Amino acid sequence: MQQESYNSTQAALMEYKEGLGVFSEKMPDLAHHYNEFTAACFKEGKIAQKEKQLIALGISVYSQDEYCIIYHVKGCLDQGCSEEEILETLGVAAAFGGGAAMSQAVTLVQEAVMELQTGSH
Repeated sequence: MQQESYNSTQAALMEYKEGLGVFSEKMPDLAHHYNEFTAACFKEGKIAQKEKQLIALGISVYSQDEYCIIYHVKGCLDQGCSEEEILETLGVAAAFGGGAAMSQAVTLVQEAVMELQTGSH
């Protein structure tokens, strides 16, 4: 695999996708139901997909789930979120999660935004 040519954000996304693929092969029924459930949760509804991605990013930062942080930074950018919207979301997450959430916000999230916005995603 050419993973070494990826930046750290792209590499983490690739690791997640590969791991999910292996899990899906070993547990196809469970993976199918999980994927259906999450697809339903992120479907456009009274709350737009853009806002759902911001909510998921805030929860990911609060829970310090690095793969989900990167995944939802990408989701936010894909849904057209501005950097200001992302930073406001991080502020709310830090209001609940304190220094631990803020440390993810000022490191991993900002790195992922920068790497994903450079056009290599």
